[in-house]
This record gives sequence, structure tokens and C-alpha cells, in this order.
Amino acid sequence: MQFKDIFGQKALKERLIQTVKDNRVSHAQLFLGPTGSGSLALAVAYAQYLNCENKQAEDSCGVCSSCRKYNKLIHPDLHFSYPFFAKKKDETAMDYMEQWRSIFLKNPYLSMDNWRYHLGEETKQANINIAECHQIIKKLSLKSFEANYKVLVMWLPEYLDRQGNALLKLIEEPPANTLFLLVAESQDQILTTILSRTQLVKVNRLKEQEVKDFLINTGLDEGRAKQIAYISDGNIQKAQSLIGEEVNTHLDLLKTWMNACVTDKGLNIIDFIETRIAKLGRESQKSFLLYAINMMREALLLKENLTQLVFLPEVEKDFAQKFSSRYEYAQMEAVVAEFEKASYHIERNANPKILFLDVSLQIVLYLRYQTLPKGTQYI
Repeated sequence: MQFKDIFGQKALKERLIQTVKDNRVSHAQLFLGPTGSGSLALAVAYAQYLNCENKQAEDSCGVCSSCRKYNKLIHPDLHFSYPFFAKKKDETAMDYMEQWRSIFLKNPYLSMDNWRYHLGEETKQANINIAECHQIIKKLSLKSFEANYKVLVMWLPEYLDRQGNALLKLIEEPPANTLFLLVAESQDQILTTILSRTQLVKVNRLKEQEVKDFLINTGLDEGRAKQIAYISDGNIQKAQSLIGEEVNTHLDLLKTWMNACVTDKGLNIIDFIETRIAKLGRESQKSFLLYAINMMREALLLKENLTQLVFLPEVEKDFAQKFSSRYEYAQMEAVVAEFEKASYHIERNANPKILFLDVSLQIVLYLRYQTLPKGTQYI
């Protein structure tokens, strides 16, 4: 993985390269960024650059012996740790290494949901167990085989339980030329004892234009790329999942749903949920809710006459304008809050039929009967 293979993050790439040139490489670094920002790919590209035998001014060479092995994730001094679904208490990440190589090389922007689906685990809880911690200690206590740096890339240290404290001494006082690169999405869920021993590398959410450029590079036309980039909210993984979907179907779904709610036709609501929403996969349900949230936010901007901030295709803009002209700001704000709660719960495997029915009933109250949440000021 080279820096040139990662879209966006130009300033961060330059800063990482400069730390190597200045010989200011911290032995424990935390790459913290949202899903789909490229934080995992950046960590691997950084490790490859460190061990490249013929470093270039802006990237690793990509052709030396070290780079060739890094490109296939088979370098003997490159180690990975990640959450997995242990079937036995003594299993470690090495037991899933082939699957890990396969999914990362196919999609370096992967999410936990991708990894779960790849392993075929729908209900088990993932973690980085004590057996894996002991394996890390054992691997990193050995001498380097051939590289300048021995590197451990730990993806999602949030899944370390308290037994992860077994790594503290190793992280604080590692063997010479040993590098820990932790890649996380939620700083609050990391053990504070580990967090305090790492140097933060902030990975920002990608800009909409960067995601658009990525999509165009995959072969999408500019119009569709712009739509998907807008919905994905800086998340390349989300954008990739949307490539195979017709984004315009989201608008049709939203129109049908809102129409059923504002007319308060219970049978139509139930039919919509059972025949259309429930048949979507969980990833599609999540992307639809994200789309609905963004559309309502655009309608709120139009309600405030901030048309210069709205960049929607005509058909979507027409829907947002009609919606904003019919309902008050507080009503739309309440609907957005319901969509956000639904998105939160669908991420946590809520039953979609029950969840969408409950949200629908709340929307009926807000839009048809103007019964807003307690404490909301009706404008």
C-alpha cells in the first residue's frame, strides 16, 4: 500500500513522510479517524514507507523487496491485530490472517460490518482477546527478520477488553525499532491506559470532492458520482456500498414513506415497511436513513432561505422545497431526530420492522397532528 493509492489526506501524508525524514518517528501512534476516511490504509502506507529500501520524496518506491512484500501483506516484520470472533479461547488473529489479507487487499477502506460479513458472523461479539495480547508480546519480543522497523498495526483497539492492559509495558517500553500503529474510530472507547501511551494522528473525514474524485476514478459518471459523494458524507466505504445501488430509489422510498405518514394510512405504512424497507439489507437500510437525514437537513436549509448552501439535483431539490414549504422548522427538526435515532439503532441490529413502524408513528404525530417532542418550541 503506497500513499498514492489513498485518496485525499494530502496534508497528513506530507506530515507523516516528514516525520520519517526528520527521524521523529514515535514508537506508538494512534491513527484516529471515522470509518471510510482511509486511516487503516494510511497506517499501512506509513509502515511501508518506513521500511522502504529506496524511499522517494513523496512515497515508497513500490518495487524494492520490502515494498513488494508489503504490497501483499506478507512482510515478516509486518504484523496485524484486529477484532475477530473467537470460537475457542486460545484463538488469535493469526487464525484469520488469510481472510484478513483477502479483505484488506480488496478494500483497504473496510468497516467492521464488512469484516463481520466477510467472516459470516452475524450475532457473535468480536473482541481482541487475552490470547491475542500474549501472541503480540511473543511476536514483538523477537528480533526483526530483515526490516529497519518491526511494525504492529492494530485495527480497532476499541475491541480490546481490560486484559489489553497486558500490553501496557510493551507499548511504553518496546524493543528497539518496534512500532505500534493503532487505528481507531472512537477515542472514547479505547482503554485510557493505552490511549495515554500513544501519540495522536488525527485523520479527518474526507471532503465531498475527494469522494467524488474517487468514484469517478472507479468509472462512474460525474452526475452519479456527485450524488453518491453527497450521501456518503466523506465515507469511501459507504460510497462503495452505494455504487451498486440506484441512489434515486432512495428518493422514491422517502417520498412513499412520507406520503404514507402524512396521510396517516396505517395499512400503507405497514405495507411499505414489510414489502420495501424490511427487504433491504441492513447496509441498504443504513444508507437510506443517512440519505433521509441529509435530505431533511437540506430542506431545513431551504426553510431558512439558505439556497446558496443547497447543492441538490433538480428532482431532489424540488422534493426538499415542497417539503420545507409545507412544514415548520420544528416539525422537520423532530423528523431528523427520529431518523438519527433510527440510524443509531439499526447500527446495533434492531429489528427493522419494529424500528421503522415506531419511527413512522412518531412522524405521523409530528407532521399530521403537530404533536412535537416535549420541550420543542413550535415555530
